[in-house]
Amino acid sequence: MMQTLKKVMKYIKKYWFWVGVSIGLATVSVVLTLYVPILTGDAIDHILAKGQVDFMAIRDILFKMGVCIVVAGAAQWLMNTCNNHITYHVVKDIREEAFRRIQKLPLKYLDQKPIGDMVGRVVADVDTFADGLLMGFTQFFTGVLTILGTLIFMLVTNVPIALVVVCITPLSFVVARFISTKTYAMFKVQSETRAEQTSLIEEVVGNQKVVKVFSQEENMIDKFADINDRLEKSSLRAIFFSSLTNPSTRFVNSLVYAGVGVFGALLAIKGGISVGRLSCFLSYANQYTKPFNEISGVITELQNALVCAGRIFALIDEEPVTPDDVDAVVLEEVRGEVVFRDVSFSYDPNKRLIQNVSLHVKPGQRVAIVGPTGCGKTTLINLLMRFYDVDGGSITIDGTDIRHLTRESLRENFGMVLQETWLKEGTILDNIRIGKPDATDDEVMQAAKEAHAHSFIKRLPEGYHTLITENGGNLSQGQKQLLCIARVMLALPPMLILDEATSSIDTRTEMRIQRAFAKMMEGRTSFIVAHRLSTIREADIILVMKDGNIIEQGNHETLLARGGFYRELYEAQF
Repeated sequence: MMQTLKKVMKYIKKYWFWVGVSIGLATVSVVLTLYVPILTGDAIDHILAKGQVDFMAIRDILFKMGVCIVVAGAAQWLMNTCNNHITYHVVKDIREEAFRRIQKLPLKYLDQKPIGDMVGRVVADVDTFADGLLMGFTQFFTGVLTILGTLIFMLVTNVPIALVVVCITPLSFVVARFISTKTYAMFKVQSETRAEQTSLIEEVVGNQKVVKVFSQEENMIDKFADINDRLEKSSLRAIFFSSLTNPSTRFVNSLVYAGVGVFGALLAIKGGISVGRLSCFLSYANQYTKPFNEISGVITELQNALVCAGRIFALIDEEPVTPDDVDAVVLEEVRGEVVFRDVSFSYDPNKRLIQNVSLHVKPGQRVAIVGPTGCGKTTLINLLMRFYDVDGGSITIDGTDIRHLTRESLRENFGMVLQETWLKEGTILDNIRIGKPDATDDEVMQAAKEAHAHSFIKRLPEGYHTLITENGGNLSQGQKQLLCIARVMLALPPMLILDEATSSIDTRTEMRIQRAFAKMMEGRTSFIVAHRLSTIREADIILVMKDGNIIEQGNHETLLARGGFYRELYEAQF
């Protein structure tokens, strides 16, 4: 908890000027608010008896009270404005850093964590943290200053009564401390359960078709109900125990007020204090104890806020992907010679996958990778793009180990069309231009024509300016894949990766695109991952993988004549 608080203070430190202004305004507000009871007591002391009222003195006092109240109110408003500025700038900084960290996290981490959990941390947890932080700034500073200011005023006015207040008040700290230590763990369970619920919602909503196809609606409802029940119980426990703080401290505060009233009345009877000063003290006793209620409430909210902050900081503190070497070079003027030397890799250290794979691809060659599901085809591509780093061996491009290249320049020299399409919310033009932002409209249209996407784009309501929803929700899977192909056609980098690039396209369009691909791949080193063997007959090298090993290698005719595993795969399809 203290570590989290230190991290929060690091973000707040950036806005020290606004914090100083806020504390200054809080001081003005508190001092003037505490001065009002003194004026009230003075006014009471000018009412001596029936017919003995000093109206002129009371008028002057009322004028002073009015000025104090107006200035204190203005200071309070300005303080709240400063607190809002600090809180939402801190929240903005945390969210931006969290999002930047997500971009730098290794794919291994992202593959293992539910998307909903990360969304919950960046959105819901940060919102909860913001609420707690804002309450802390708004009430904590004012509360502490009120306690200190009231204590000083009471000690200056009457030491014996002030000591009565000071002796009873520490009970509030004991009560608040006891309850806060109990509630932190409860709020932590609540936050974790809420994240679990967010993950399930994200998973079910994003895969609603699958849920319906397999008639899993009732199972998902039951699973959600179970999590919801646990969230209800953890929330009720956390809120119940945290709610004890306020009435407990109120009870202590009532004891303080009663103690001041009884002791002050006895002192007033003996003439040790005037009635006006006693009313001033009673007002101070009330003001002195009130911040304890507020601070105890703030502490409860801060417990919840710090739990949420801890979750978001855990994401920010995650180890980023291994940075580029300090002497990493930029990949330029690519010829396209790719060499795998004794490459080994596994996602799980206990399960071997890629083992001692060696391969030499000459510039401009087309390499097809085939094999059963789970044999490591896509893993080879992940290693080539440095989405993962090899465990053993090396991969070189034009003689340079890819670990000594900057990731940005490595990936800029590859064009990828994957089986899983990704489109952003925006126009058709924006989506095709992702790989080449400075492309003209004519260049985009030409790339779309070569990808055979132009005809369906022109039929859309706004043509190339049609807005598409998140991940192209208003397009068919085949249309989305055509746009991804057009994106690569436009950029035309020196090396290509086609991972089941035509899996969602009809056979007739696929034949046209294969011809476009053939033209696009001329002179470019290309890697083609395919299940349909009809699409890779023209490849220069066909790698046949099984259980993480390349078991056969050659062109289509050579592998068929050999009568091995490739022939079995081919004859199974034809």
